[in-house]
Amino acid sequence: MSNSSQNRAVKNYRGRLGERGMARFEVLGRAADRELIRSLARRLAEGGPEASRIRAAVSHAISGEPPKRGGILAALRRSPLVGADLDLSRPFTPGRSVDL
Repeated sequence: MSNSSQNRAVKNYRGRLGERGMARFEVLGRAADRELIRSLARRLAEGGPEASRIRAAVSHAISGEPPKRGGILAALRRSPLVGADLDLSRPFTPGRSVDL
């Protein structure tokens, strides 16, 4: 059994976590996935754009919805090369003749 000082310490720790917007919880999983789950939780707890991207990717992966159409086109439109006016034309060269 825990004594009152241990209970107080746990309560204070959980309170500090709550002030930071964090919560401690336990999950069940395979032992082989332990490090993966811990690193995922660590990255999500850090916040920022990387955490948002990971959160969106995991949510999409477990939702079971089919992928949206036009994903490649949307990615190309977000490219930093959009509007760069690159000249991607190649000179025409006739092919070689082959004896079959």
